[in-house]
Amino acid sequence: MTGHATTSSSTSPAVGRALDILLHLAGRSRPVRVAALARDLGIPRSSAYHILNVLVDRGFVSYVPKEQAYGLGVASFEIGSAYLRHEPLERLARPILRTLAARLGQTVHLGVLYGAETVYLLKERPPSGWSADVDGALVTDIGVRLPAHLTASGRAILAYSPPAQVRALFPRPGDLVTRTGKGPRSLTELLALLEQDRERGWSEEVELVSEGFRSVGVAAFDHNALPVAALSSTWRRHYSRHEEEYVRDVLRQGAARLTAAVSGRAP
Repeated sequence: MTGHATTSSSTSPAVGRALDILLHLAGRSRPVRVAALARDLGIPRSSAYHILNVLVDRGFVSYVPKEQAYGLGVASFEIGSAYLRHEPLERLARPILRTLAARLGQTVHLGVLYGAETVYLLKERPPSGWSADVDGALVTDIGVRLPAHLTASGRAILAYSPPAQVRALFPRPGDLVTRTGKGPRSLTELLALLEQDRERGWSEEVELVSEGFRSVGVAAFDHNALPVAALSSTWRRHYSRHEEEYVRDVLRQGAARLTAAVSGRAP
């Protein structure tokens, strides 16, 4: 990383170092202290402080007082999400979603994070046997945004995001809104749910988005083993063509295919 910093900083040291800092933080699962950051990147500590202060002011980095360390901020998430909304990710994911929808006989989605919201990029219906009244009841159409902490896709991505980044996305208790009166009401509760999701490798919501429906989501990862998107499927809570375990396994297989397609790796 130090050699990269020298090359990228040859014409504009401050810009190059700022980008190196962002890439360094993106590759870490926990917030990083200034001393460690300066040492790893081979830059003066005073320069690191100055650049970090600018990045914090712009929202690209967040400071965690309790740990006296820095992690990525909301603006960095927004840029990453904007990139992922471009056609390449959708083009790679579309045939995978088509296969999953056919195997499950129910709708499958591709979702990404945009700030503290889930944005649905793709929605693939099964070729046949899908009830129009069920599909019409779903709110997860392409382009729809929903609170990430309520959706299976959003939780699947948040589960593998550093806690400092989750705190930056939900800085106030009022950010944890509900749609059906259900769902996490505090950051502590949300972080506990995300830890559970991370340990089991998938996320689930039951009637948090719409009454009578449930969803399961599984994350796909980039080359740094960080979540870039999630595959999810939604069905009526009291009616399913398959056991939930089968749905999870199919989504896991699809997420693994997408991870491989973007040259990523699982944590």
